[in-house]
Amino acid sequence: MSLLYRDILYPIFEELQYDIKSLASCLRVNKTWCEIVIPILWRNPWEHLTFKKKKLLLNIIISHLSDEARTNLNQHFSFISFITKPHKRPLFNYISFCRHLNLEMIEHIVSIHTQYRYRKKIRNNILKLFINKNAKYTHLYMPSYHDDHHLIPGAEQCLSEIKFLRCDGRVHDKNLTMLTKVCKSIKELHLFLYDSNNNYGISKLIENQKSLFGISFLNTYSSHYNNSFCKVLEKSLVKHANTIQYFSTFVQPQTQILTSFVNLKTLILNNCEFDRRRWYFIENVSLPSLQFLDANTINTESLTSLIKNSGEKLTEIRIFNLLAFSNGNYNKKIIQAICQSCLNLMHLELYYIDANVLELEKLLTRCQYLSKLVFHFSSKFCSSNFFQDKFIIDWGNLFNILAASSPSSLFKFTFYFPVNNPELKSLKLFFDTWEGRHPMSLIIFTESNFTNTKNTKKQLDDLINSYKAKGVIKEFVYNFHDDESKATIKGAVKDLVAVIFNGF
Repeated sequence: MSLLYRDILYPIFEELQYDIKSLASCLRVNKTWCEIVIPILWRNPWEHLTFKKKKLLLNIIISHLSDEARTNLNQHFSFISFITKPHKRPLFNYISFCRHLNLEMIEHIVSIHTQYRYRKKIRNNILKLFINKNAKYTHLYMPSYHDDHHLIPGAEQCLSEIKFLRCDGRVHDKNLTMLTKVCKSIKELHLFLYDSNNNYGISKLIENQKSLFGISFLNTYSSHYNNSFCKVLEKSLVKHANTIQYFSTFVQPQTQILTSFVNLKTLILNNCEFDRRRWYFIENVSLPSLQFLDANTINTESLTSLIKNSGEKLTEIRIFNLLAFSNGNYNKKIIQAICQSCLNLMHLELYYIDANVLELEKLLTRCQYLSKLVFHFSSKFCSSNFFQDKFIIDWGNLFNILAASSPSSLFKFTFYFPVNNPELKSLKLFFDTWEGRHPMSLIIFTESNFTNTKNTKKQLDDLINSYKAKGVIKEFVYNFHDDESKATIKGAVKDLVAVIFNGF
């Protein structure tokens, strides 16, 4: 019966693997729940770490050291308060549950919590806990500033089944040689690119993979990038042209590599230089399987060409285009391209200005599968009254078009930072005309207080509650206050720490 109980609980908790708050709340239910949840929480303990949480994590890691190693550390490093505390072995071998080996974070945590002259010894002790013949990892995060990871006994064995690799473009030859030798099953590769000192041997690592699924060229905030290195990397991707379904880049493609990705489903383009140069290698490219497009400040001509040629199966588009914000005609061309080619669109996120309201109306009429609409307005970029006046929103007209022209599938709306907030009478009219449709979700993030007085807040609350009772509104959120969520997460972390050291 106990095994059956575990078999039922495990897939439930698996569904919550990215919801740390909910998982942590399950720790104290009973021993069985704790034994199931702890391995899930510790697969990847490196995310969302504040300074205090990094110190706590280092404390937990050091608690796994042998008595001899801890005694040695206490003798030499008595200045570190969390090492000198009485030794209490943890309830579980938490490190054995790790499937993400984040060498970047290990180096970082050790560096900020130890003095330089003692750092290497502590680092080496910790690395031996993670890198050994008994460990197996699926995700590896490899920094550039050490070349000795390959020397640790068991390194080749524990890294042989890596599926995900995030690697610095300047990775040391010795570490890269080991990775190229033992890693044959990488599905997703993320590379930080630089203007110089990139390791061209990475191309061999790419070619050696059996079936690469996704590739990301990541931004290092350099002002320039080595185009010849990018060309070498793109050529090494040709072997995987039929298997790559995810491609993300912060730099312009240097070849026609995109034309080879016939099964590409996700394309993310970010112009890190924020210039108006055309991205010629995305123009006239047909991507017949493309479903998701995320474009950040891409030249309008290049972007609209891509949308027209590859929009047939697109279901989600996110466009953060500063060029479109500064010029209503640019935004008009983008909306027209979407309206013409993306009839299967379900989720759209882009800039909105009132000058494009007619194009919006046509898009709502054409895209009959649309379920979520996200608008970014201009207040984040309007520092002068002149620009603010230019981008004032006519909420009455916008709400009227949304209510009159939205397809029956559309009921989720999110608005980011409008110059002016909607008045209560505009909201009431919107809700009245929406009555009889699918209950809406309306989320508005503002930089100014949506309700200036207690009376206004009460009026808004009463308005929302009345339309929730009528079934017009399912969700309404205004402003952004995350104090409550932070407090809840903090409480969850305390529960986790208590279980780690104290048990039930």
